[in-house]
Amino acid sequence: MNRNIDYIIDEDSAGLRVEQFLRRKRYSGQNLSEIKRMPKSILVNGVHYYMRQELSAGDHLQVRICETQNSEKIPPTKLPLDIIYEDEDLLVLNKPAGMPIHPSLNNYTNSIANALAYYFQSQGKPFIFRCCNRLDRDTSGLTIVSKHLVSGSILSDMTKYREVHREYLAIARGSVTPSEGTIQAPLGRKEGTIIERTVDWEHGEDAVTHYKVVKEANGHSLVSLRLETGRTHQIRIHMKYLGYPLIGDYLYNPDMEYMTRQALHSHHMEFTHPITGEHMSFTAPLPEDMARVMQE
Repeated sequence: MNRNIDYIIDEDSAGLRVEQFLRRKRYSGQNLSEIKRMPKSILVNGVHYYMRQELSAGDHLQVRICETQNSEKIPPTKLPLDIIYEDEDLLVLNKPAGMPIHPSLNNYTNSIANALAYYFQSQGKPFIFRCCNRLDRDTSGLTIVSKHLVSGSILSDMTKYREVHREYLAIARGSVTPSEGTIQAPLGRKEGTIIERTVDWEHGEDAVTHYKVVKEANGHSLVSLRLETGRTHQIRIHMKYLGYPLIGDYLYNPDMEYMTRQALHSHHMEFTHPITGEHMSFTAPLPEDMARVMQE
């Protein structure tokens, strides 16, 4: 993927070396090493610069990213994509339930990665798959995919430091009581399985989930959830720990009367754009299967 990123150097940044300025823009050390190897990747006022050269106020710094490789072992597959937003740096997708993020042994050609590989191949563009917030196969909703190494690195850093704010919607049977609160229960691997997780007070990692019931209908509760931590299966286990597991969850609550997948949807997302600094906000409506359960 090719991308030219432009900066005008202000007074506060005058005297910094190129590498120092870019580190302040959250470029990683690995980003800088890779960019160095690209031809004429740093231009200042149209002249090639090295990372160690100093910048002056008013300089026009251009970072020229040129990625020519494609992700290996991701065969392009023509699949529908619900693209909510796209620019030169990232895409925001509304992922359907049942579609994994990454190819795997049993899902080698039907993932988001396969669909995007085809999407970019059809435009004649190389593409390295970098998904910034992974969702379980049967969880629907918003996910971010970066389009080049710099936005990928910054978004990964933002995700790590909880700068990508996400709201999920889930459905549990019954009237969730209390109707709002915070669940604090450490999570770890369940003994005897590599997939399942469980509350583990002795060896688990800290996990915090804030929840609030937003609607009750047909003997079910629609719950809004915000995560302070991003542990594997965190919402699914924490809701079960509260006493209200998600319906349709084959691992933790195989209640398949109304849903055949866990009733969990990545509903709303807000973050600062990794390159422009613009505030970004996106919402994906409740999918049809979950909306049907809550229909009055």
